[in-house]
Amino acid sequence: MNVLVRSGLGPLCAVARAAIPSIWRGKYFSSGNEPAENPVTPMLRHLIYKIKSTGPITVAEYMKEVLTNPAKGYYVYRDMLGEKGDFITSPEISQIFGELLGIWFISEWMATGKSTAFQLVELGPGRGTLVGDILRVFTQLGSVLKNCDISVHLVEVSQKLSEIQALTLTEEKVPLERNAGSPVYMKGVTKSGIPVSWYRDLHDVPKGYSFYLAHEFFDVLPVHKFQKTPQGWREVFVDIDPQVSDKLRFVLAPSATPAEAFIQGFCGHKLHDVLIAPGTADLTADVDFSYLRRMAQGKVASLGPIKQHTFLKNMGIDVRLKVLLDKSNEPSVRQQLLQGYDMLMNPKKMGERFNFFALLPHQRLQGGRHRRNARQSKPFASLVAGFSELAWQ
Repeated sequence: MNVLVRSGLGPLCAVARAAIPSIWRGKYFSSGNEPAENPVTPMLRHLIYKIKSTGPITVAEYMKEVLTNPAKGYYVYRDMLGEKGDFITSPEISQIFGELLGIWFISEWMATGKSTAFQLVELGPGRGTLVGDILRVFTQLGSVLKNCDISVHLVEVSQKLSEIQALTLTEEKVPLERNAGSPVYMKGVTKSGIPVSWYRDLHDVPKGYSFYLAHEFFDVLPVHKFQKTPQGWREVFVDIDPQVSDKLRFVLAPSATPAEAFIQGFCGHKLHDVLIAPGTADLTADVDFSYLRRMAQGKVASLGPIKQHTFLKNMGIDVRLKVLLDKSNEPSVRQQLLQGYDMLMNPKKMGERFNFFALLPHQRLQGGRHRRNARQSKPFASLVAGFSELAWQ
């Protein structure tokens, strides 16, 4: 199993959460169309009814409802990506991003013995743009992968996005198989003939030799939020504002809560009011990679995090950009390539805002001889592409 994570990074301080520690924040990229007032959205009505029925809810429960509620969740029935959406991600900015990740997977496949089959599993595939760019590289390097049986497995809770992903990857050349009641709720074949399946739960993905890709996935997992008080750490809840009946507010728990068993500390920074118009905007959290590393210790090796501009430079983004520029005579295309490169690499934009992190089998790194102690701060010595300069074997 190889896992490649690309997420936003918070300061490496101790932060408590139910699944993965993080700093709660608003989405880094937005449409700029934030509402001036607090409209009573269907999600807000749902949350008010829920809180009136059962009492204040945790921030984790608030995030889960707002993002993935089956009827009203932000991710379930909205296409929030791209220029017309609420935010834009790296694959939408430049094809080079996905192409380099395709090279990364092939490099790791070669380094781990060229298995006769592997599964490419993506968690939260967005519009399918990233996996589409990766598969294009697989096709272009078909002579390298000719003896390998590849399948794609997408974990997606949004019906709207899964339909967009299917259109992106298959172009409807082969009719999709649909079974809403099955763990595999949709099946198809990509344009290049690779089978692709959709799941709502990671546990439903078949066991097998797999590469996992989590692109801005851990950022949106629900988090618990805490605040330091004279009485010690107290969990932050979401409640109805007693002064305004259709408005939510943060409140402190009057006593200890079960989630406090996870606490190591708290730090946070809020970019905008995340309680305004719930269900109409994305909620994300900066990932604490140090926690991921500690949780993986002894089971798998970890690499990173490293800044996005370092990873992409090691993967040869400058060489790929030059090739594409040399092939293009269209000024508009060349300008788009250069603007995309700047967005991905500029330290003031995405270059230092996003990070790459990998989980690999111990034997992948010198037979596990460089296993780290959980208290060590230095990363593994690495010969893994991206985390060191790309070198074909």
